[in-house]
Amino acid sequence: MKYPGRRFLHLAVVAVAVFWVSLSGHGAWSQATRTIKIVVAASPGGSLDFLARVLGEQIGQAEGQTVLIEDRGGGGGVIGAEAVWRTTPDGKTMLMTSPDLLVGQHLRKLNFDLLTGFEPICYLVNVPTVIAVNSSAPYQTLSELLSAARAKPGDLTLASIGPATVFQIAIESLKRAAKVDMTFIPYPGGAPVLNALLGEHVTSGFFSYSTMAEQIRAGKLRALATASRTRIEPLPEVPTVAESGYKDYEMDYWYGVLASARTPKNAISQLADLFVAALKAPEVKGKLVAQALYPVGICGADFAALLRKQYDGYGRAIRETNIKAE
Repeated sequence: MKYPGRRFLHLAVVAVAVFWVSLSGHGAWSQATRTIKIVVAASPGGSLDFLARVLGEQIGQAEGQTVLIEDRGGGGGVIGAEAVWRTTPDGKTMLMTSPDLLVGQHLRKLNFDLLTGFEPICYLVNVPTVIAVNSSAPYQTLSELLSAARAKPGDLTLASIGPATVFQIAIESLKRAAKVDMTFIPYPGGAPVLNALLGEHVTSGFFSYSTMAEQIRAGKLRALATASRTRIEPLPEVPTVAESGYKDYEMDYWYGVLASARTPKNAISQLADLFVAALKAPEVKGKLVAQALYPVGICGADFAALLRKQYDGYGRAIRETNIKAE
Protein backbone atom coordinates (compact mmCIF):
# COMPACT_ATOMS: atom_id res chain seq x y z
CA MET A 1 0.00 0.00 0.00
CA LYS A 2 1.39 3.43 -0.96
CA TYR A 3 1.49 6.41 1.40
CA PRO A 4 1.87 9.58 -0.69
CA GLY A 5 1.83 11.74 2.43
CA ARG A 6 4.74 9.82 3.94
CA ARG A 7 6.69 10.05 0.66
CA PHE A 8 6.12 13.81 0.59
CA LEU A 9 7.35 14.11 4.17
CA HIS A 10 10.48 12.12 3.34
CA LEU A 11 11.27 14.35 0.36
CA ALA A 12 10.74 17.46 2.46
CA VAL A 13 13.18 16.23 5.12
CA VAL A 14 15.78 15.48 2.45
CA ALA A 15 15.28 18.91 0.90
CA VAL A 16 15.76 20.66 4.24
CA ALA A 17 18.91 18.61 4.93
CA VAL A 18 20.36 19.48 1.53
CA PHE A 19 19.54 23.15 2.12
CA TRP A 20 21.43 23.26 5.43
CA VAL A 21 24.41 21.38 4.00
CA SER A 22 24.52 23.93 1.21
CA LEU A 23 24.81 26.71 3.79
CA SER A 24 27.62 25.13 5.76
CA GLY A 25 30.70 23.02 5.24
CA HIS A 26 33.90 23.46 3.32
CA GLY A 27 32.62 21.87 0.13
CA ALA A 28 29.87 24.41 -0.43
CA TRP A 29 32.02 27.31 0.72
CA SER A 30 34.67 26.58 -1.91
CA GLN A 31 32.48 26.27 -4.97
CA ALA A 32 34.14 27.14 -8.25
CA THR A 33 31.74 30.03 -8.70
CA ARG A 34 33.08 31.75 -5.57
CA THR A 35 35.60 34.57 -6.05
CA ILE A 36 37.80 35.70 -3.19
CA LYS A 37 40.10 38.70 -3.05
CA ILE A 38 43.40 39.12 -1.22
CA VAL A 39 44.23 42.78 -0.59
CA VAL A 40 48.00 43.13 -0.18
CA ALA A 41 49.00 45.97 2.15
CA ALA A 42 52.20 46.68 0.20
CA SER A 43 53.45 47.79 -3.18
CA PRO A 44 53.60 45.37 -6.14
CA GLY A 45 56.75 43.33 -6.70
CA GLY A 46 57.75 42.85 -3.07
CA SER A 47 57.90 39.65 -1.03
CA LEU A 48 54.41 40.18 0.46
CA ASP A 49 52.95 40.48 -3.03
CA PHE A 50 54.93 37.37 -4.04
CA LEU A 51 53.48 35.41 -1.12
CA ALA A 52 49.92 36.44 -1.97
CA ARG A 53 50.30 35.37 -5.58
CA VAL A 54 51.91 32.02 -4.79
CA LEU A 55 49.26 31.12 -2.20
CA GLY A 56 46.44 32.55 -4.29
CA GLU A 57 47.46 30.45 -7.26
CA GLN A 58 47.66 27.30 -5.13
CA ILE A 59 44.28 27.91 -3.50
CA GLY A 60 42.73 28.64 -6.89
CA GLN A 61 44.06 25.42 -8.38
CA ALA A 62 43.22 23.24 -5.39
CA GLU A 63 39.73 24.62 -4.80
CA GLY A 64 38.68 25.59 -8.30
CA GLN A 65 38.12 29.17 -7.16
CA THR A 66 39.01 32.53 -8.63
CA VAL A 67 41.50 34.35 -6.39
CA LEU A 68 42.11 38.03 -7.12
CA ILE A 69 45.16 39.92 -5.82
CA GLU A 70 44.89 43.68 -5.24
CA ASP A 71 47.93 45.69 -4.09
CA ARG A 72 47.02 48.59 -1.80
CA GLY A 73 50.31 49.81 -0.33
CA GLY A 74 51.02 52.94 1.68
CA GLY A 75 50.57 54.29 5.18
CA GLY A 76 52.39 51.42 6.87
CA GLY A 77 49.66 49.04 5.72
CA VAL A 78 46.81 51.30 6.83
CA ILE A 79 45.48 52.05 3.32
CA GLY A 80 45.00 48.39 2.48
CA ALA A 81 43.68 47.64 5.95
CA GLU A 82 40.99 50.32 5.78
CA ALA A 83 39.87 49.04 2.38
CA VAL A 84 39.30 45.57 3.86
CA TRP A 85 37.78 46.93 7.07
CA ARG A 86 35.08 48.65 4.99
CA THR A 87 34.12 45.48 3.09
CA THR A 88 31.15 43.27 3.91
CA PRO A 89 32.34 40.69 6.49
CA ASP A 90 31.45 37.64 4.41
CA GLY A 91 34.86 35.97 4.10
CA LYS A 92 35.29 36.96 0.46
CA THR A 93 37.92 39.68 1.03
CA MET A 94 41.07 39.28 3.12
CA LEU A 95 44.01 41.46 4.10
CA MET A 96 47.55 40.16 3.71
CA THR A 97 49.83 42.28 5.84
CA SER A 98 52.86 42.49 8.15
CA PRO A 99 53.30 43.61 11.77
CA ASP A 100 53.84 47.15 10.47
CA LEU A 101 50.06 47.44 10.61
CA LEU A 102 50.25 47.29 14.42
CA VAL A 103 52.32 50.47 14.61
CA GLY A 104 49.98 53.03 13.04
CA GLN A 105 47.40 53.24 15.81
CA HIS A 106 50.09 54.14 18.37
CA LEU A 107 51.10 57.18 16.31
CA ARG A 108 47.90 58.61 14.86
CA LYS A 109 44.14 58.33 14.97
CA LEU A 110 42.72 55.79 12.53
CA ASN A 111 39.17 55.20 11.33
CA PHE A 112 39.28 51.67 12.72
CA ASP A 113 40.72 49.79 15.68
CA LEU A 114 43.50 47.43 14.68
CA LEU A 115 42.67 44.75 17.22
CA THR A 116 38.86 44.84 17.22
CA GLY A 117 38.33 45.78 13.58
CA PHE A 118 39.79 42.56 12.20
CA GLU A 119 39.50 38.83 12.68
CA PRO A 120 42.92 37.10 12.65
CA ILE A 121 43.13 34.16 10.24
CA CYS A 122 46.76 33.00 10.13
CA TYR A 123 50.39 33.97 10.69
CA LEU A 124 51.58 32.55 7.38
CA VAL A 125 55.36 32.90 7.16
CA ASN A 126 58.31 34.13 9.17
CA VAL A 127 60.45 36.73 7.40
CA PRO A 128 64.08 36.89 8.66
CA THR A 129 65.58 40.39 8.79
CA VAL A 130 69.21 41.37 8.38
CA ILE A 131 71.49 44.35 8.96
CA ALA A 132 73.86 44.66 6.02
CA VAL A 133 76.43 46.98 4.45
CA ASN A 134 77.88 47.37 0.98
CA SER A 135 80.73 44.91 0.45
CA SER A 136 83.10 47.86 -0.09
CA ALA A 137 82.40 49.13 3.45
CA PRO A 138 85.12 48.52 6.08
CA TYR A 139 82.73 47.02 8.64
CA GLN A 140 82.99 43.26 9.09
CA THR A 141 80.75 42.95 12.16
CA LEU A 142 77.84 44.77 13.77
CA SER A 143 80.14 45.79 16.62
CA GLU A 144 82.49 47.52 14.18
CA LEU A 145 79.59 49.41 12.58
CA LEU A 146 78.24 50.57 15.94
CA SER A 147 81.71 51.53 17.21
CA ALA A 148 82.18 53.71 14.13
CA ALA A 149 78.78 55.29 14.79
CA ARG A 150 79.82 56.16 18.36
CA ALA A 151 82.98 57.81 17.03
CA LYS A 152 80.99 59.97 14.59
CA PRO A 153 77.58 60.72 16.16
CA GLY A 154 74.90 61.27 13.52
CA ASP A 155 77.24 60.74 10.55
CA LEU A 156 76.51 57.08 9.80
CA THR A 157 73.12 56.15 8.35
CA LEU A 158 70.87 53.14 8.71
CA ALA A 159 68.19 52.82 6.02
CA SER A 160 64.98 50.84 6.12
CA ILE A 161 61.28 50.86 5.33
CA GLY A 162 59.42 53.66 7.03
CA PRO A 163 58.55 55.80 8.73
CA ALA A 164 56.15 54.40 11.32
CA THR A 165 57.05 50.75 10.74
CA VAL A 166 58.35 47.88 12.85
CA PHE A 167 61.72 48.50 11.19
CA GLN A 168 61.88 52.02 12.58
CA ILE A 169 61.03 50.66 16.03
CA ALA A 170 63.73 47.99 15.68
CA ILE A 171 66.31 50.57 14.59
CA GLU A 172 65.49 53.04 17.37
CA SER A 173 65.54 50.21 19.92
CA LEU A 174 68.97 49.08 18.71
CA LYS A 175 70.30 52.64 18.83
CA ARG A 176 69.02 52.98 22.38
CA ALA A 177 70.49 49.64 23.49
CA ALA A 178 73.85 50.35 21.85
CA LYS A 179 73.92 54.00 22.93
CA VAL A 180 74.71 55.22 19.43
CA ASP A 181 73.48 58.10 17.29
CA MET A 182 72.85 56.86 13.75
CA THR A 183 70.58 58.65 11.30
CA PHE A 184 67.54 56.66 10.25
CA ILE A 185 66.82 57.03 6.51
CA PRO A 186 63.29 55.87 5.63
CA TYR A 187 62.27 54.53 2.21
CA PRO A 188 58.83 53.49 0.94
CA GLY A 189 59.85 49.89 0.25
CA GLY A 190 62.56 47.26 0.35
CA ALA A 191 63.68 47.76 -3.26
CA PRO A 192 64.59 51.46 -2.75
CA VAL A 193 66.52 50.52 0.41
CA LEU A 194 68.42 47.90 -1.55
CA ASN A 195 69.24 50.35 -4.35
CA ALA A 196 70.45 52.95 -1.85
CA LEU A 197 72.71 50.40 -0.19
CA LEU A 198 74.10 49.11 -3.49
CA GLY A 199 74.70 52.68 -4.65
CA GLU A 200 76.48 53.50 -1.35
CA HIS A 201 74.05 56.32 -0.64
CA VAL A 202 73.61 54.99 2.90
CA THR A 203 76.02 53.37 5.34
CA SER A 204 73.87 50.35 6.18
CA GLY A 205 70.46 48.82 5.65
CA PHE A 206 68.05 46.89 7.84
CA PHE A 207 65.31 44.94 6.07
CA SER A 208 64.16 41.46 5.05
CA TYR A 209 66.75 38.92 4.02
CA SER A 210 64.55 37.91 1.09
CA THR A 211 64.97 41.39 -0.42
CA MET A 212 68.77 41.31 -0.31
CA ALA A 213 69.49 37.58 -0.56
CA GLU A 214 70.61 37.65 -4.19
CA GLN A 215 73.01 40.55 -3.59
CA ILE A 216 74.45 38.88 -0.48
CA ARG A 217 75.04 35.65 -2.43
CA ALA A 218 76.66 37.65 -5.23
CA GLY A 219 79.03 39.28 -2.76
CA LYS A 220 77.74 42.81 -3.36
CA LEU A 221 76.39 43.13 0.18
CA ARG A 222 77.75 41.89 3.50
CA ALA A 223 75.38 40.71 6.21
CA LEU A 224 76.53 41.78 9.69
CA ALA A 225 73.75 40.35 11.86
CA THR A 226 70.26 38.93 11.76
CA ALA A 227 67.56 40.27 14.07
CA SER A 228 65.87 36.88 14.41
CA ARG A 229 65.93 34.92 17.66
CA THR A 230 68.27 32.37 16.12
CA ARG A 231 70.66 32.34 13.17
CA ILE A 232 68.95 31.78 9.85
CA GLU A 233 69.54 28.76 7.65
CA PRO A 234 70.90 30.62 4.56
CA LEU A 235 73.45 32.53 6.70
CA PRO A 236 74.65 30.11 9.40
CA GLU A 237 77.88 32.07 9.88
CA VAL A 238 76.11 35.38 10.55
CA PRO A 239 75.38 36.01 14.27
CA THR A 240 72.16 37.36 15.68
CA VAL A 241 71.99 40.88 17.12
CA ALA A 242 71.57 39.23 20.54
CA GLU A 243 74.78 37.26 20.02
CA SER A 244 76.50 40.50 19.05
CA GLY A 245 76.10 41.84 22.57
CA TYR A 246 72.46 42.97 22.83
CA LYS A 247 70.76 40.29 24.89
CA ASP A 248 67.07 39.62 24.27
CA TYR A 249 67.04 41.76 21.11
CA GLU A 250 64.73 40.20 18.55
CA MET A 251 62.56 41.24 15.63
CA ASP A 252 59.78 38.80 14.79
CA TYR A 253 58.70 39.90 11.33
CA TRP A 254 55.91 37.98 9.65
CA TYR A 255 53.34 38.02 6.91
CA GLY A 256 49.81 37.05 7.80
CA VAL A 257 46.20 37.25 6.70
CA LEU A 258 43.20 38.87 8.40
CA ALA A 259 39.53 39.42 7.62
CA SER A 260 37.19 42.21 8.67
CA ALA A 261 35.57 41.87 12.09
CA ARG A 262 32.26 39.99 12.34
CA THR A 263 33.23 37.61 9.55
CA PRO A 264 31.46 34.33 10.43
CA LYS A 265 33.58 31.93 12.48
CA ASN A 266 33.02 29.08 10.05
CA ALA A 267 34.33 31.23 7.18
CA ILE A 268 37.44 32.16 9.21
CA SER A 269 38.05 28.50 10.01
CA GLN A 270 37.64 27.47 6.39
CA LEU A 271 39.96 30.24 5.18
CA ALA A 272 42.57 29.15 7.72
CA ASP A 273 42.31 25.59 6.41
CA LEU A 274 42.81 26.81 2.84
CA PHE A 275 45.91 28.84 3.65
CA VAL A 276 47.49 26.14 5.83
CA ALA A 277 46.88 23.53 3.13
CA ALA A 278 48.48 25.86 0.55
CA LEU A 279 51.52 26.39 2.78
CA LYS A 280 51.96 22.62 3.14
CA ALA A 281 51.91 21.96 -0.61
CA PRO A 282 55.49 20.84 -1.48
CA GLU A 283 55.72 23.02 -4.58
CA VAL A 284 54.58 26.07 -2.61
CA LYS A 285 56.94 25.45 0.30
CA GLY A 286 59.86 25.17 -2.12
CA LYS A 287 59.03 28.49 -3.78
CA LEU A 288 58.68 30.28 -0.44
CA VAL A 289 61.82 28.90 1.18
CA ALA A 290 63.78 29.87 -1.95
CA GLN A 291 62.73 33.45 -1.18
CA ALA A 292 63.56 33.09 2.54
CA LEU A 293 59.88 33.03 3.50
CA TYR A 294 59.48 30.24 6.06
CA PRO A 295 56.00 28.68 6.47
CA VAL A 296 54.57 28.78 10.01
CA GLY A 297 50.76 28.48 9.87
CA ILE A 298 49.77 29.76 13.35
CA CYS A 299 46.04 30.48 13.16
CA GLY A 300 43.01 31.62 15.11
CA ALA A 301 43.33 32.37 18.83
CA ASP A 302 47.11 31.79 18.87
CA PHE A 303 47.61 34.35 16.12
CA ALA A 304 45.27 36.77 17.90
CA ALA A 305 47.31 36.44 21.11
CA LEU A 306 50.51 37.18 19.20
CA LEU A 307 48.98 40.30 17.66
CA ARG A 308 47.99 41.61 21.09
CA LYS A 309 51.44 40.87 22.54
CA GLN A 310 53.25 42.59 19.68
CA TYR A 311 50.85 45.53 19.66
CA ASP A 312 51.53 46.18 23.34
CA GLY A 313 55.27 45.71 22.87
CA TYR A 314 55.44 48.17 19.99
CA GLY A 315 53.55 50.71 22.09
CA ARG A 316 56.14 50.46 24.86
CA ALA A 317 59.02 50.72 22.39
CA ILE A 318 57.48 53.79 20.72
CA ARG A 319 57.17 55.54 24.07
CA GLU A 320 60.68 54.55 25.18
CA THR A 321 62.34 55.70 21.96
CA ASN A 322 60.08 58.73 21.52
CA ILE A 323 59.06 57.89 17.96
CA LYS A 324 56.62 60.46 16.58
CA ALA A 325 54.20 60.45 13.64
CA GLU A 326 55.57 62.15 10.54
